[in-house]
Formats: sequence, C-alpha cells, structure tokens
Amino acid sequence: MAKFLSDEYMQEATAALNEDPGFQTAMANVDLGLQFVVTGAPEGDIHYYLKVADGTATMARGELPDADASVTSDYDTSVALSKGELNVQMAFMTGKIKVGGNMAKIMMNQGLINEFARVQSGLDVEY
Repeated sequence: MAKFLSDEYMQEATAALNEDPGFQTAMANVDLGLQFVVTGAPEGDIHYYLKVADGTATMARGELPDADASVTSDYDTSVALSKGELNVQMAFMTGKIKVGGNMAKIMMNQGLINEFARVQSGLDVEY
C-alpha cells in the first residue's frame, strides 16, 4: 500500500492508468499535461503532474515544463478527490480546487479527467 502522493503512489497510479480500459479509451489521441500543487500536506506542499501523450500516461512528483494547466488544492481536498468522496466538478464549482492555464483544453478533456479521478479512487492508498 503506497503512501498518498509518494513516489511509490505515483508509480502505482501510472501503472493503474495505463492498464485501465476506460482510461485507455479516454486518452486516445490526447496530448495533455496537468501540473498539480497540493498545499498543506503532512510533509509540506507537493508538486506532481499527469502527462498524457502518445497513448501513455505518466504521473510523477515534480514540475512539468509547459503544462497545459495547473490544479491547486489543499491536502484534505486532494484526499477527498482521491477517495472518490468529492467530485472534480463540484470541487471546482465550490472553489476547493483552483485551475489555471488553458481552460479550453481542460473542458475538451473532461472525460479523461473524470476517468483519471475514477482510477485514482480505486487505488489502495495509505493516507
């Protein structure tokens, strides 16, 4: 069981995304880079990213140069999203996540983002 937002978690999430038929379908012909910033985590602020290109998804800690958009939330919101207790759209509409960058690209890839959230909620994670 990986600790939430650890390097091991990023590796497990990457594998789960690339093995999931629903996510595979959603990422066909998509080129998208999302930078995530989680504030107030137990070990401080965490930066990680999701890169989807050429039919492959990668999640890793760190910065993604030239990300299409950034998503910022506090740790509790990230946990709730990860567990599937909070819907991405509801989090956005209530101001729990802040999104910057190319909003048109985010809207065009809403199906992929929903599949991303669904796959994440199925991971065995230590919080």
